[in-house]
Amino acid sequence: MAEPMVLAALLVDAAIGWPAPLYARLGHPVGGFARVIGWCARGWNRQEWGATLRRAMGALTALVLLVLAIGGGWLLQALAGWLLGPWAWAAVALLAWPGLALRSLHDYVRPVGVGLAQGDLPAARRAVGMIVGRDTATLDAAGVARAAIESLAESFCDGVAAPLFWLVVGGLPGLWTYKAINTADSLIGHREAPWGPFGWAAARLDDVLNLLPARLGAVLLCLAGGGGWAVLWRDHGRHASPNAGWTEAAMAGALGLRLAGPVAYDGVVHDKAWIGDGRVEATAGDVARALRLYRRACVLLIVLAALWAWKGS
Repeated sequence: MAEPMVLAALLVDAAIGWPAPLYARLGHPVGGFARVIGWCARGWNRQEWGATLRRAMGALTALVLLVLAIGGGWLLQALAGWLLGPWAWAAVALLAWPGLALRSLHDYVRPVGVGLAQGDLPAARRAVGMIVGRDTATLDAAGVARAAIESLAESFCDGVAAPLFWLVVGGLPGLWTYKAINTADSLIGHREAPWGPFGWAAARLDDVLNLLPARLGAVLLCLAGGGGWAVLWRDHGRHASPNAGWTEAAMAGALGLRLAGPVAYDGVVHDKAWIGDGRVEATAGDVARALRLYRRACVLLIVLAALWAWKGS
């Protein structure tokens, strides 16, 4: 069942993503995880508690998410098999589809390049502000372009390679476990207040779950870009994350750009290391090149899924 299910989920997501009307009516499944995380954080992340207790309550939050994701995924997969028999793979593909983000990621990044190409820097800033956490109000055109490309590179792992990897490894339970922990990491896995110790477990689990997918994603980006291997090997460790640096370095090397560098969050400038040794002045054309590279990497994933489905047939 797994082989055609994975290919079908990829194709559905590549074709339509998560349409805006569907989001307006139903939201998105990760919103359910976000609500659970918010409920746990309100009750269990007490600033007056010590670091050890807050870390333990954060670990309990992660455990709650694991139980919900694994249990819910297993139940849905089992019900599909019981009700549909040999056609269960189609239902599981539809249940897996929202966990992938091939089309959505592309559609979020593209308006940044369009705004820059039209000379509309405010529109490009608004578009990039929807996909990055850094301060965007004072970014120049090159800074906006680099931010979009960096987000595309990192999200190729978070939104595509990692969910697909865990779907292959663990079916629906694997996919939705990854999405639950990744959502927790994005919401509470920060060293800054008010999270700190409370978000430690989510951040470490996310690191573990992205360990292999980030490296596989980097290889795919270099293959799709026809190069970038030297920068990938040299610079992947310059990122604060043990995983995000892999896909970002692959993107920087393949495009001949310099990414990362100093960045501001909430008015505070963080002196991050540069990744890559190419141009700093990224342009709208570079955003378009990054999107073409991303599409080729996604096609490689679809081809691999098709070969796996053919082999299993």
